[in-house]
Amino acid sequence: MSTQNSNNTERDAPAEGEQTDSFGPLLVGISSRALFDLDSTHRIYEEQGLEAYMAYQREREDEILQPGVAFTLVEKLLHLNQDGMDHPGVEVILISRNSADTGLRIFNSIEHYGLDVQRAVFTNGASPSQYIEPSGVQLFLSANDDDVRRVLMAGYAAATILPSAIRENRSGQLRLAFDGDAVIFSDEAERVYKEQGLAAFSDSERRAALNPLAAGPFKRVLEGIQRIQSAYPIEENPIRTALITARSAPAHKRVILTLRAWGIRVDEALFLGGRQKAPFLRAFGADIFFDDQQMHCSVASKEVATGHVPHGIANELPDDPAPDSETDD
Repeated sequence: MSTQNSNNTERDAPAEGEQTDSFGPLLVGISSRALFDLDSTHRIYEEQGLEAYMAYQREREDEILQPGVAFTLVEKLLHLNQDGMDHPGVEVILISRNSADTGLRIFNSIEHYGLDVQRAVFTNGASPSQYIEPSGVQLFLSANDDDVRRVLMAGYAAATILPSAIRENRSGQLRLAFDGDAVIFSDEAERVYKEQGLAAFSDSERRAALNPLAAGPFKRVLEGIQRIQSAYPIEENPIRTALITARSAPAHKRVILTLRAWGIRVDEALFLGGRQKAPFLRAFGADIFFDDQQMHCSVASKEVATGHVPHGIANELPDDPAPDSETDD
């Protein structure tokens, strides 16, 4: 039986006495392989083993790494802290399976690019998932799918950063695109579609239109983004968000009313009725797109940086996650 559960990510009502960061900065944890291009070094680990990998990193610790898929996202997030506006800001924390020794090259590269990343967790091969809660991280981005699944099951937003051609966003804005079901919302509606078909899904959503959907793993991330957005006029905002979903009428109504009930605004909402998302993501100019469907992510990653959210019915596994593997992230 899968250990995935749509309720695991619904952390909207903290237990009595639980500390929250509702009004603090948006905390983003990122792995070294999502931030920098470490594909060649990862291949050395896979083909030659840990000792060869460690020696390679030490010998080249003064060689600057090239930006990775999520580099522009991090750069734009951190730039929000420099505008002098009164908002909570963003903190980025490096969370890596490297050791502190092999991680020195990563920090040298962070310093070279002028990224204000001050905190780091180096686990030396172990899964970093147990450090998400004490770190206060609200969103975890990694190239390691197993780590991402563990973080999602612990109740936090996470996404697997897919290999992607790095394209410069023509907009100076930070542009974030999200799928709806199993990402911003729970997978309750998607389960009806998967198990009973489109007609049953449409009928169910029509009848439940006035009942807000339960929260998905990225609801709190969207809330954090909106707290930053609220410091600026709508027409001069450095962040622009988009909901890009396969839903269409009449299933759109429940989504709109759910966001209204939550007090969350998205700048653009595209109800595509099953059409390919990639052309719309390209037109929107997304710095990153989050979706639970592997098929959508694979196509989207050819156009924009993409994070697969392995959550909900579309990602249920027949067995529990495999034990930790000794690999860089």
